[in-house]
Parts: sequence; C-alpha cells; structure tokens
Amino acid sequence: MPDTEIDNEPVQMDDSSQTAQDVQSELMDMIIADESPSTISDKIKDILYAKSADKVDAYRPEVAHGTFGSGEEEAAAAVADAAAHISGEVAAAQDAPAEE
Repeated sequence: MPDTEIDNEPVQMDDSSQTAQDVQSELMDMIIADESPSTISDKIKDILYAKSADKVDAYRPEVAHGTFGSGEEEAAAAVADAAAHISGEVAAAQDAPAEE
C-alpha cells in the first residue's frame, strides 16, 4: 500500500461555517439518539426561522430608508409610530379618558 500523508493542521473557519457545522452536528446527534421525528422537524424549523429573521433584520434599515425617505430621523420616527399602532399603544391612549 502506498504511504499517504494526512494534513492534520487545523482548518480556519469563520463563524458562519462553524455555526453550520454545529447545527449539523446537533441534528445528527438527535437522529442518532433516535429522537422523535417531530422534535427533529421542530429543531429544523427553529434553525430556518432564526436564519430568516437574521436576513430580515439585515434588510430592515434599507427598506425603511427606501420607504420613508432619505432622512434617518424621519424613518426612525415612522417605524416607531408604526410599532405604536401595531402594539396597540395608540388605541389605548385614545380610549383613556381625557384629563381636564
């Protein structure tokens, strides 16, 4: 048999590839441990949801800037106003009795 050399130097990985390997390792451990398919499916869904949330958060300032104008203060105010409407703070303030 021919001698072969194996390079045992550690491979430098960035955080995203290390995280991907950690996720794969965790999923493989779950499969090997004979976890229920629904548990494995839920884990995969959680991972995909986290990835998509990261991408949405990355695009949010860009979309707000394009939608609400060129002023960052204007965009921040519009986002805060929309958040207040969505959370119900505006409706609660309108329903509160007016002080005289």
